[in-house]
Amino acid sequence: MSTAAIIAIVFAITAVAMALLWYQKRRSERLHTKFGPEYERTLAQYGDRRKAESELESRQKRIEKFEIRVLTQEERDRFAESWKSVQARFVDDPQQALTWAHKLLNEVMKARGYPVSAEFEENAANLSVEHPRVVENYRLASDIAKRQESGQANTEDLRQALVSYRMLFEDLLGVPVSPGEEVRR
Repeated sequence: MSTAAIIAIVFAITAVAMALLWYQKRRSERLHTKFGPEYERTLAQYGDRRKAESELESRQKRIEKFEIRVLTQEERDRFAESWKSVQARFVDDPQQALTWAHKLLNEVMKARGYPVSAEFEENAANLSVEHPRVVENYRLASDIAKRQESGQANTEDLRQALVSYRMLFEDLLGVPVSPGEEVRR
């Protein structure tokens, strides 16, 4: 084999390797930009960039199969009124308010076109594609709700859970339901 042929082969291999590295870098940047904090959480969960990125891409593909839609103004108004009732209920019965908040959030998810499963992580993964900046609030609220079931959450924890649910709720609705208002006990 001639020196020129060897140089050409080495050049071709180098070019392919560089193109592959460039593609992987662009893929990582695109996913990191889209998923934000969820990208970091998934990376920490999987401990391997390729596996984490494959997971995020599979979520995107799964979501594309759903008929996700924007709520009508009438639906937004109805859900916002329901949320205000949940929030008002917090003063008298924080535990029940948290349960209602979770149910209402599931109703909004269904109305938007998200499948709601009994598997929390599946719901969170589905939401993470279009709502990556607030899905962590959903996880936090769910964790507090689980602690509450076993008597391990105090009123302040429940307030934080309700505020966390509200952040996702508002993102799903597309409008704030109680601007400047905090849940108090």
